[in-house]
Amino acid sequence: MAEIITRTKPKRSLWIAICIILIFFIIWEAVVAIMKTPVYLLPAPSKILSTLFNNGTFYLRATTITLGEALAGLAIGFLAGVLLASVLVLLPGLEDGIMTLAIFIKSTPLVAIAPLLTLWLGFGVFPKIIITALLTFFPALVNIISGMQRVDPALLDLFRSWNASRWEIFRYLRAPTAVPYGFTALKITAPLALIGAVVAEWTGASGGLGRVMWLAYSNLNLPFMFAAIFILAFAGMVLYRLITWLENRVVFWQPNQISQD
Repeated sequence: MAEIITRTKPKRSLWIAICIILIFFIIWEAVVAIMKTPVYLLPAPSKILSTLFNNGTFYLRATTITLGEALAGLAIGFLAGVLLASVLVLLPGLEDGIMTLAIFIKSTPLVAIAPLLTLWLGFGVFPKIIITALLTFFPALVNIISGMQRVDPALLDLFRSWNASRWEIFRYLRAPTAVPYGFTALKITAPLALIGAVVAEWTGASGGLGRVMWLAYSNLNLPFMFAAIFILAFAGMVLYRLITWLENRVVFWQPNQISQD
């Protein structure tokens, strides 16, 4: 019975989400039609979708560039966060100094760094990947180190009573405890990676959705700009769903969060 509930409720939630989105776009379409809003101020969803489908190849090429930059930056930033969190847990004396440096990097406006990286490294994908990695690194670091530090005290005492080494405690207790926190970090950083790639493209790029949005904004071509925004929003939702799907299969020991009412 519990298995039937587990399978049914996610499907129902998905349909509810789709209905809410459809209602939102219907209201948007109606408001634009009733108010007779000019297309250069707010295009109707039908106009945006028409622009998207009529320029499908163009948007596919731009999406491939931005998505590649975002995923590469996400992978680098996330892995850097995992490695640094592991080092700080194994060598706790370094935590204050390293975390201060990480907070300093996080507090630096990336909008100011992006033009410098473009100036130093050119208009290719490499500066965009670096910006995306910097944007995703800190949330990954904070979540994972929190997971590694929040182990069950009883289990920690048990490991110590067995004279387990720091490495054994890390491998068999802290690392498994941090896995759910890692997926939480991925859910946070995946949309941030898309934002980072787009912001980096605004500072100078030969392609990508950020470049499309910048040129469309400069020419007041809002249907083109909103089409790129729709693609980014859809990509963010797909990434989130994929991470959630993977989490449900990897973190199988976590209790089901679906209410059983």
